[in-house]
Amino acid sequence: MTTATTKSNSTATSNSNVDPKAAQVEAPFTDKATEAAHHAVDALSTRAASAEHSVRQGASSSAKTLSEKQAVARAKFNEYSGKTRQLASENPLATAGIAFAAGMLVTALIRRK
Repeated sequence: MTTATTKSNSTATSNSNVDPKAAQVEAPFTDKATEAAHHAVDALSTRAASAEHSVRQGASSSAKTLSEKQAVARAKFNEYSGKTRQLASENPLATAGIAFAAGMLVTALIRRK
C-alpha cells in the first residue's frame, strides 16, 4: 500500500510541475476549438448588434407614428366634442331625451347580468 501511495504522490508532483506553455503547444485541438469559439462569439456579437440597431430604429419609428396618430385623434375628438356641444345647446329637449334613453338602455343591460 505504501508503494501505491508513493507512486500516486510522485505522479501528482510531476503533473503540477508541467509548464503551461508546453501544455498549450501539446493541445492543437483545444487551440482550434478555442479559435472557433472566438469566431462564433464575434459573429454572434455582430448579429446581436445589428438586431439591436433594427429594434431601436423600429421603436423610434413606432413612437413617431404613435405620436402622429395621437395628435390626429386629439384633433378629431376636439372637433366632434365641439359639434356635440353645439347640437346640445341648439336642441336641449332632444339632448335630454337621448340622455334618458341611453340611461334606460344601460340600466337594462346591467340588470340582465
